[in-house]
Amino acid sequence: MYEQRIVIDLEVRHGKPIIKNTRVPVDIILGSLAGGMRLEEVAEEYGVEKGDVLAAIEYATRIVAKEEINALYA
Repeated sequence: MYEQRIVIDLEVRHGKPIIKNTRVPVDIILGSLAGGMRLEEVAEEYGVEKGDVLAAIEYATRIVAKEEINALYA
């Protein structure tokens, strides 16, 4: 579960979600994946474990799943 690998600490990176025991923000992990890097490449590039990268994906999935969409009509 992502809760064991993703933390939010107001003293680190202005409270952005990061990989636990690192200063690697979740958004950097996700951006690297979106940019075409493979999961293993991201883990190696940022010195994190494969499970940390998967936790970042799970975290983002849960955030997006909670979003509410409000259509704006002109």
